[in-house]
Amino acid sequence: MKKILFASLFLMSMTSGFAQISSETTIDEKFQELITNSNNFKGYKVVDTEELTTLQNLTSNRIAELKQEIALSKEATAAQEKKMASLRAEMESLEANLAEITMEKDNIDFLGMSLSKATYNTVMWSVIGILVASLLLFVIRFRRSHIHTTEARKNLAELEKEFDAYRVKALEKEQRLGRLLQDEKNKHLKVAK
Repeated sequence: MKKILFASLFLMSMTSGFAQISSETTIDEKFQELITNSNNFKGYKVVDTEELTTLQNLTSNRIAELKQEIALSKEATAAQEKKMASLRAEMESLEANLAEITMEKDNIDFLGMSLSKATYNTVMWSVIGILVASLLLFVIRFRRSHIHTTEARKNLAELEKEFDAYRVKALEKEQRLGRLLQDEKNKHLKVAK
């Protein structure tokens, strides 16, 4: 009987105390308030059952809210982990693409072969060096042959002058000899007549 009396007193004190509960007070504060508002009876605390029920409901509601927050947090964590996994996969894909693009950037396709830029530069500068050396050799040979051609033309011009001079002299000599021959023929004809 005493227990029922204590429980009813406890609930009554709880009900009156919880009627004034604000949403800003915590469960610990409500327990403390319940304990301070309860009556003492032969060394026992007598608590109003309504206040105890209200505290129980408040505690149950808070537990339900916390469970809901935990569930939402778990869902958010799962969503974030899923998003992180997709971002990791995307990052790995981007890193693979970056490696491929870097390799393509560092290589050059030349005559159907994939060459590194260093090899390509070496080959191209070698070809350019060979072409420049060939051009210099050609220019040197051209100058030599041009010098020989100029000398040959000069010698030809001198020879033509000498030949013209010789022809003139030979013509004069032939004419002179022809006159002398004619004079001798004329003398023999006069003497023979």
